[in-house]
Amino acid sequence: MKERLQWLDAMRGFTMILVVAYHVAQMTFGINEKSSSSLPFLVLFRMPLFFFVSGFLAYKADFLWNWPNALRLTWKKVKIQVLPALVFLCVFIVLRKTQFCNTFLYAMKSPTKCGYWFTWVLLHMFVIYYMACLLQQWVNGKWLKAHCQFHHAVIWLLWLLSLFVYETLYLPKQFTYTQDLFFRYSSLIKTMNFLPFFLFGNLAHRYWDKVQKVADSSWFFPLLTIVAFVSCADIFRWHTLQFQWTNLPRTVAIYSLLMMVVIFFRHYQSWFTQEHPVGRGLQYIGVRTLDIYLLHFILLPQLPAVGVWFNQNRPNFILEITASVSLALLVIAFCLLASHLLRISPVFRQYLFGRK
Repeated sequence: MKERLQWLDAMRGFTMILVVAYHVAQMTFGINEKSSSSLPFLVLFRMPLFFFVSGFLAYKADFLWNWPNALRLTWKKVKIQVLPALVFLCVFIVLRKTQFCNTFLYAMKSPTKCGYWFTWVLLHMFVIYYMACLLQQWVNGKWLKAHCQFHHAVIWLLWLLSLFVYETLYLPKQFTYTQDLFFRYSSLIKTMNFLPFFLFGNLAHRYWDKVQKVADSSWFFPLLTIVAFVSCADIFRWHTLQFQWTNLPRTVAIYSLLMMVVIFFRHYQSWFTQEHPVGRGLQYIGVRTLDIYLLHFILLPQLPAVGVWFNQNRPNFILEITASVSLALLVIAFCLLASHLLRISPVFRQYLFGRK
């Protein structure tokens, strides 16, 4: 797909707002997620949607997959995904924590890395994806020259395998490897938690013409809405499935909500162009998600009194969302201001944000 999809950049900006809003509600306000009316819902699709977009953009139809190109791409991602996160993690610890060495060691051992897990996990996904593309190229050249319908078979198999692994994360008694220290320290637990959505986005791009036809059909969106509603009702109200099937409605809900957001942004794509103020603003955020992600943890204020009020006066879905998103937009504005200030230096621009 040669033409850049403006609504996709806008959707990424929308997702970044949700990410910051979630952290505002959780870290700034201190809203209890178990009693919150908005956080459990937002957590269902905000990060899956982010990885969906990353996987979508990772597919390059005309890219020549060979070892030199794959290694070049991998090294480029290492420079962008690892060094900036380490630098900003250290800055975050210095400014927001008390003991640097102990906190840094704790972060390195934690799957979440004090919040800076995203870029590291995304690097895992890119490496896995690049290996799969190399394997697909080899398989296509070896056996599938006359079978075009199987040209994406490796990615399909990897997606199905990732779904199986994803489900095992919620069965710790049956699959004890999830408690292994290596999986925790390396954040591979997080990788397995979101890889299915990265690969789903990649497959959606590979079959984009067919996906659009299905999305435009008269029956798909109503069916998707019903499935999402029933799945969310089971997660938050009914709890009909137990034991090993408990995660099934959650998985269905995530994919349904994710696709509903994608269809919404694509259907109203005229709102999200550079000519529309809403689209211009969301795109501006969408193309600077790395900057915002790295900076926003440092700039989050502390307002626990707000969380106390929400925890005592629940449920308040609209009020929680309004308060969280409003402050998130303010935090994002300061992140962008700090980003522009740092980008004055070519050294910071290249090594902190991966831009020459």
